[in-house]
Amino acid sequence: MEKLTGVQIATKKDNSIYYRSSITYKNKHISLGSYSTNLKAHNVYLEAKNILNDLTITLSSFHSKNLLHFDYFVSLINYRDNGIYFSNPIYIKKKLFYYFLSPDDCMKFDIDDLFYYSSHKIMRRLGHFFVADYGMQVNIVNRYGIKNYAVINRDYRFLNNDTYDFRSENIEIINRYHGVRKIVKKNKTIYKCVIHVKGNFVVGNYKTEDEAAIAYNKSADILMRNGLKKNFAQNYMEGLSPSIYADIYSNVIVSAKIRNLKFQDALVKS
Repeated sequence: MEKLTGVQIATKKDNSIYYRSSITYKNKHISLGSYSTNLKAHNVYLEAKNILNDLTITLSSFHSKNLLHFDYFVSLINYRDNGIYFSNPIYIKKKLFYYFLSPDDCMKFDIDDLFYYSSHKIMRRLGHFFVADYGMQVNIVNRYGIKNYAVINRDYRFLNNDTYDFRSENIEIINRYHGVRKIVKKNKTIYKCVIHVKGNFVVGNYKTEDEAAIAYNKSADILMRNGLKKNFAQNYMEGLSPSIYADIYSNVIVSAKIRNLKFQDALVKS
């Protein structure tokens, strides 16, 4: 069999043959994937060579007839234009970078996030975005201080309404703490605290977010002292000294319904 340029013949465990396509550009060896035929692997190599040598080919040039997978297409154009190769489908601009989920779906990130996303592939499921981190699927919103259970436009929002724009300047966190909801009525802001025990119990309404967050912690402590076996996620108050936290904790008023709930070794699931 004639060996075509850019193709390496390989063998699977069952002794069947497949063909690896690759290209070397600026002294870097770049894998272009595996293919079922010698000719297809070679044609992928030719596509890659054309991309790397033709500046008129841009990200918008990709079409369904391309043999080269879209992820490789993006990576090659970025390497050609910016001199940095990423295996993930990333294209760098001056102050941000694009991460392409598909030819039609593009996410935006601050350049400060480049190192992380260059080594973590983004996956999408039911409208949520995940990366594999230490063997676990991690929702990317966690990187921006957003809880897993957070609801868009209630707990956080995208200021320009683009839910693919994860630049820090575009994300506003409305509710930072467990059980706390910011409510604005008639130009007045209050913070409602709710805790879940076989349903939602209103702990109270508070003037500040910190008071509401600490009221949640206090309610969780009371419920567990009263026999409820449930691991409540505590609110951690960054920037609040222990003495101030203790003062708010001792003075914050919690609903009598919470204080009067009693449990006898009852295990309540979240």
